Amino acid sequence: MDRSWTGVRLGLLALLWGSTFLWIEVALEALTPVQVTFGRCLLGAVTLLALCLLSGRRLPRGPAVWGRIVVAAFFCNALPFALFSFGQQSIDSGVAGVLNATTPLWSLILGAAVGTEGGLRPARVVGLLLGFAGVVLIFAPWQAGESGGWGALAIVGAAAGYAVGFLFMSRHLVGKGIPTLALSAAQLTAATVLTAPTLVAGGLTPIEITPRQLIATVILGVVATGVTFHLTYRNIAAEGATHTATVGYLLPVVSVALGAVVLHEDFSLRIALGMAVVLTGVALTRRSTPAGLPVTGPACSSRSASAP
Repeated sequence: MDRSWTGVRLGLLALLWGSTFLWIEVALEALTPVQVTFGRCLLGAVTLLALCLLSGRRLPRGPAVWGRIVVAAFFCNALPFALFSFGQQSIDSGVAGVLNATTPLWSLILGAAVGTEGGLRPARVVGLLLGFAGVVLIFAPWQAGESGGWGALAIVGAAAGYAVGFLFMSRHLVGKGIPTLALSAAQLTAATVLTAPTLVAGGLTPIEITPRQLIATVILGVVATGVTFHLTYRNIAAEGATHTATVGYLLPVVSVALGAVVLHEDFSLRIALGMAVVLTGVALTRRSTPAGLPVTGPACSSRSASAP
């Protein structure tokens, strides 16, 4: 796999995923958090299922494969979405941003524990820690008035859930001869089914939506969830769970930049420095594996896993 192409894909993933916060903000003007969560899963699933139909890809078959898909959907979609909805009701957004950015660190710890980080080098560890330090600089959580208690714990749980999901997908789903488009479509379908029961808790509220809010909701589901999740699967197949998790450091860079340009939010020297530190850290993680060596065994065991 051409590393320059995977770098481009990681940047595109960061751009699309980082814009999610803008679309959620607009969608929440008309929808409840439960409706937004279910809606983005549903629209993302429909998008990927349509792409499967157009490209001739078939969904995975067999109860064993679908059992693994449901597990991945729980940890990578249903659980973190629910925990974010709970956590962000009680903590400052800056604290939430920093806690969310612990995903790469959780991925590193879990990968080392199960033995998928055999090629780990000091430069990569330094890059991960430097990226987290940059996120802390951007969000400045020390400016928050309170720690958040259970809300903060929920965000940490969501970040860890993503790491568990990425690792599980890397070890048990990619590299098994199933195209990543089919896998991502199946997983978002499973996530839609898992989140549907939550509609009874605030999701049955009548909807009054403007064209602007509707467009934001559609973009959130189709692009920022469907397309983004497929790119996530492609990156896990090509580079492994921990490398893919480093996109979590790029999300604040994208969201802050979009906020400054689109919403005219404040942009300070501290934020600029934090963005530079993040980019430096991510660059270190991507230079730490010599060319020709696999990032993680399961993720690189089959070229068919990276097929669209």
